[in-house]
Amino acid sequence: IVLALLSDIKNDLKQAMLDKDNFVRDTLRLFMAEVQRFEIDNKEEVDDAKAVQIINKMIKQRNDSISQFRNGGRDDLADKEQSEVDVLSKYKPEQLSEEDVAVKVKEAIAEVNASSMADMGKVMGILKSTLAGTADMGMVSNVVKNELS
Repeated sequence: IVLALLSDIKNDLKQAMLDKDNFVRDTLRLFMAEVQRFEIDNKEEVDDAKAVQIINKMIKQRNDSISQFRNGGRDDLADKEQSEVDVLSKYKPEQLSEEDVAVKVKEAIAEVNASSMADMGKVMGILKSTLAGTADMGMVSNVVKNELS
């Protein structure tokens, strides 16, 4: 189990405390609380892959809130959420481009001999495990649909 990401975040949390950077400190504490909750709920230790999933989930929640706040005319709250997204995004692995995703999709389609939309679940199953955290799964799904249709 690789725990480089979690130790980086813990070190950054300590540094934020020393720098009296309350915003970064609070955002990273929120993340650590999510990690702890996950470990308790699932009775398993969080590794880097799980940590990235938690980060992605938190970013998705923040992005949903941002659009709702903007629609409600609460730009102050939207800006705060956006700042949290910026802090959390620092810890996400480099995202794959659409061209790289297309290559991976073609490999997965060949691997399961997929020929129609009926095989989309099999293809996505493979891709979900290999691309989790490194690509937007919505974009991956669209690429798969285009390849299979």
